[in-house]
Amino acid sequence: MNDPSNVPGRWWHALADGRIQCDLCPRDCKLHEGQRGLCFVRQREGDEMRLTTYGRSSGFCIDPIEKKPLNHFYPGSAVLSFGTAGCNLACKFCQNWDISKSREMDRLMDTASPERIAAAAKDSGALSVAFTYNDPVIFAEYAMDTADACHAQGVKTVAVTAGYMHAEPRREFYAKMDAANVDLKAFTESFYQQQTGSHLAPVLDTLQYLHHETDCWLEITTLLIPGLNDSVQEIEQMTRWIADHLGPDVPLHFTAFHPDYKMGDIGPTPKATLTRSREIALANGLHHVYTGNVHDTAGGTTHCPGCHAALIERDWHAITRYELTADGACPHCATPIAGRFAGGLGKGFGRRRIPVRMALS
Repeated sequence: MNDPSNVPGRWWHALADGRIQCDLCPRDCKLHEGQRGLCFVRQREGDEMRLTTYGRSSGFCIDPIEKKPLNHFYPGSAVLSFGTAGCNLACKFCQNWDISKSREMDRLMDTASPERIAAAAKDSGALSVAFTYNDPVIFAEYAMDTADACHAQGVKTVAVTAGYMHAEPRREFYAKMDAANVDLKAFTESFYQQQTGSHLAPVLDTLQYLHHETDCWLEITTLLIPGLNDSVQEIEQMTRWIADHLGPDVPLHFTAFHPDYKMGDIGPTPKATLTRSREIALANGLHHVYTGNVHDTAGGTTHCPGCHAALIERDWHAITRYELTADGACPHCATPIAGRFAGGLGKGFGRRRIPVRMALS
């Protein structure tokens, strides 16, 4: 396996003043010798960029694909999930802050080569590998090498990401991904600046790029935070934008916030807010809108956009009813359902969560 302390990073250039600039994401971090970018894991060593977390993970786990959340990407299948440390956003509400905000490399307790990860997924029966927990953008080289190893084994790949990435690395990265769930944190520039330390426009660019210019299956998640991004007006504007720019078939997940990290003083999202937001999105023409982080069978059900029959019912992450045909169509009216489907998965993996320990290879 590549030495984790000696893996060159890509997407950077030298500046006239002696610094080097990272070109991976719109932060454009400019680094002197020994400095790290805001993500913490990309570091200047000498006259080049290094990725300091290649081959090192905060842990591996087999999950239901619905937990990513992906409801239209081989429902009922298992996914081998892992992340590293660090993040290129600074979200005050981060729900995985112990990983994404970590500055301690000793949190990276497990090690595995791309080939070992692919083999473990294959051996476990997982259909895919997900790069998640923290944002795979910042460990793109490791994720891309792992994707190549997975595809060689017939295993698919999933990116769970905030979508904050420059165009050139984005093109290379998503050429190796079979599916992505992109966090659309809010629909105002002020929220992105004040709550995440980033900008909205690059995320919207990523969403449009993924949907219109790649074969990568796309779903969107918005964590609704009371008083910050959950107003009727903002949900109206966001869902109309999705309908107009991405079309009606991109699944949208509204998930509930719980007090965490720097937002311990804000209460959890009421279930009524999720239901209201889902109703707004459906009224604006979106076909597949879901609720998450709350128990809501209605908000977890996939309906046919043609005859409105309930086709996939979910109880949390477990599928309790599955009526799609083998090629992903409604059995009642033959309307194709947008997504990636395969016969025989059905109720599938369920709600299990199985930790996996990797051996160094």
